Amino acid sequence: MSSDISPLAPKTYAALPPIRGARIETAAAGIKYADRTDVMLMVFDRPAAVAGVFTTSKCPSAPVDFCRENLGGGQARALVVNSGNANAFTGQKGRASTAMTASAAAEAVGCSEAEVFLASTGVIGEPLDASKFASVLGQMAVSASGDRWLDAARAIMTTDTYPKVATRTARIDGVTVTLNGMAKGAGMIAPDMATMLSFIVTDADIEAAALQAMLSRHVGSTFNAVTVDSDTSTSDTLLVFATGAASELGAGAISAAGDPRARGFSKALADLMEDLAIQIVRDGEGARKQVEILVTGAGSAKAAGRIARSIANSPLVKTAIAGEDANWGRVVMAVGKAGEKAERDKLAIWFGDIRVAVDGERDPDYSEAAASEVMKRDEITIRVDLGIGRGKARVFTCDLTKAYVEINGDYRS
Repeated sequence: MSSDISPLAPKTYAALPPIRGARIETAAAGIKYADRTDVMLMVFDRPAAVAGVFTTSKCPSAPVDFCRENLGGGQARALVVNSGNANAFTGQKGRASTAMTASAAAEAVGCSEAEVFLASTGVIGEPLDASKFASVLGQMAVSASGDRWLDAARAIMTTDTYPKVATRTARIDGVTVTLNGMAKGAGMIAPDMATMLSFIVTDADIEAAALQAMLSRHVGSTFNAVTVDSDTSTSDTLLVFATGAASELGAGAISAAGDPRARGFSKALADLMEDLAIQIVRDGEGARKQVEILVTGAGSAKAAGRIARSIANSPLVKTAIAGEDANWGRVVMAVGKAGEKAERDKLAIWFGDIRVAVDGERDPDYSEAAASEVMKRDEITIRVDLGIGRGKARVFTCDLTKAYVEINGDYRS
């Protein structure tokens, strides 16, 4: 966890209300960090529906494997998250650690291990001492309360400089339901089916299959549309839980994502996911600028997405942004190397609302001074139109500064 808060950090944090049916507690188990919390326990007093998406890394962490096995059951009673150690690339010791943690959580909450979900974040390759969980989870389950969201977001931070939380509401059958979310992540961010760690809870009564369908539908335009450094984590985990407590107030159960009564909820879920995803970009390691890459006129949406990521992940583009240099030639380079159809003489590029290139060359009205003013902003949009189709995509990223190198050069020190 960095001591220097990102200049893009929010001035205030959202006030997250308690979610009926969910309680939270944090503790300092001494996994890696001194004098800070590093374990979060979320308890669902009655079985909650659960949906999830995970990293596509071929070297996933032990907790990711564990969650995938339990997700098919569709029910959750406990979530245990630790920071400081990813429990990834830890072999049989990693599997033993998840088993011990799940056993301790199940005993603390009074449920089966199949209803426990786990997530770990931190250093890869170091065994995780699960005995540290067994000594704290029992008391945490007793003292857990509904108003600990910000504390929980702090407990799961690693190189993050600020906790990431968000809340939304929706209406189902005339009843207001709440959605709360937290996330962590600042580096090793190039999600594919999730992002670092994010957990969302609602009191809506939504069955697991419907929840999964909505989550999967929205992840592409939210968590999968952000990149800090092009590196996909071994531990990416995004879980959504629905306690169903709003049913006691008259909100009927949602069993299908296509249920018209679920439209407002689905929209609120997408909005919440985008909020958290962008907060991760704004806390990118060493970041000083938030950047939106908008690609239009591509041969397909998939092609637009690949081109947008090529631009967003280019170290040359990102360092130019850090240096406030309106170097649109680097954008041309990133478009050309993406491997998707592009016609040089139809290409147009904008920095903010300033068109810098058109018809395959510098805009005849190009103004270096005007473009440079755009680059001084904290939030910058780079738009590229390929002029060959209707495909479009949007990706959020950040600049690449010297601080990124310093943070990662010293990460294990």
